[in-house]
Amino acid sequence: MKLSFLFARRYLFSKKTINAINIISSISIIGVMVSSAALVIVLSFYNGMENFILSLDNALAPELRIEPERGKTFVLDEKQLSFIDAINGVQSTSKVLEDKVLINKNNIQAVGLLKGIEPSNLSKELRQKMLYTGDFSLKTDSVSYALIGSHIQAKLNLPIMADKNSLFDLYSPRKGTYNSINPLENINSRVLMAEGLLNYHEDFDQQILVSLDFARDILSEPLKVSALEVYCNTENIKTIQKEIQAFLGDKFIVKNREQINPTLYKTVKSEKWIVFFIVTLIGIIALFNIIGSLTMLVIDKKNDMMVLRSLGGSNALIQNIFFIEGILIAFIGSFIGIVVGYTFCVLQETYGLVRTNSAGSMLDVYPIDVRSSDFILVSFTIILLSTGVSYIASKLNVKEFVSIKNSNR
Repeated sequence: MKLSFLFARRYLFSKKTINAINIISSISIIGVMVSSAALVIVLSFYNGMENFILSLDNALAPELRIEPERGKTFVLDEKQLSFIDAINGVQSTSKVLEDKVLINKNNIQAVGLLKGIEPSNLSKELRQKMLYTGDFSLKTDSVSYALIGSHIQAKLNLPIMADKNSLFDLYSPRKGTYNSINPLENINSRVLMAEGLLNYHEDFDQQILVSLDFARDILSEPLKVSALEVYCNTENIKTIQKEIQAFLGDKFIVKNREQINPTLYKTVKSEKWIVFFIVTLIGIIALFNIIGSLTMLVIDKKNDMMVLRSLGGSNALIQNIFFIEGILIAFIGSFIGIVVGYTFCVLQETYGLVRTNSAGSMLDVYPIDVRSSDFILVSFTIILLSTGVSYIASKLNVKEFVSIKNSNR
């Protein structure tokens, strides 16, 4: 192996008799370099986009959400609530009651998701993140106040000014006894005033945020809730989740953010790997330049190989020479490519070289997140692919060389 490496290193850096071989070898190295740099940059870019997208969701979603294993509602007694509030790392909890309701404004109707919460349990920071405009007021005086999603606000053309122009009607089926004589008595009807507009977010688009007492009244649920949202330290999230689940038992499901919104997390992660495989396929095409480079090198060093054979060199030795030659080309190209990719990522993170050209938007500079695991993945991918390509190229070329030599006898 040392002899094969000696020949391979010598052939890679020595001047060839045919100048085109030097050019083809350089093109092979550049091809591997560009592929490696592209993989590093693409993975780092999607890491940054993943962090950005999830940060928007995480800013508005609780760390944990407790739901019933069966059914839509449940009852948590004071003992259970006290236990959860006393867990180390739990900052606050909020009971949630939600269901679909019918909204009406000047004979324009829409279906929305009514969500009753305990505003006193929400932190000031969370309130600011949830609210786009208006006031975070869910109080109930002569008229109850609500925060509405952008889709409902646009469809009903509701002004956010807390006066009679922002009033709208809400309807929900009354639970319990059914009156067949007067069907209208089977429907709860209430009047709400739009006090604020919720932040632009997929989960908020069709939502009507009200106080828990108001939701209990219109949904006819005086005791039960739909969920208990738990806000806690993200460092101990897994420990807290396991502790709550063990205490509550199998009748409840304790979900983390990924389990609350699995579609978002799966989409973000799958997009990253789809693009990775596409760029890898492009890299495979670039790696096939190694076959051309090794083929030309075999032709150029044909006389050397014949001398080596006459001195007792085996076909395996000759094959190893060109196999290691291909590995060296891939190694040099991938090393330079990873350095170039990392340098670009650092410059992008520091100076924001590539921008979205959207002034005032939340994403002015394309985000970058460099992870050591990506470098390991890129290195492993390039080494694996280059090993396969180099082995195929060296085996085919040496086989052709042997057949030509035998035919000349």
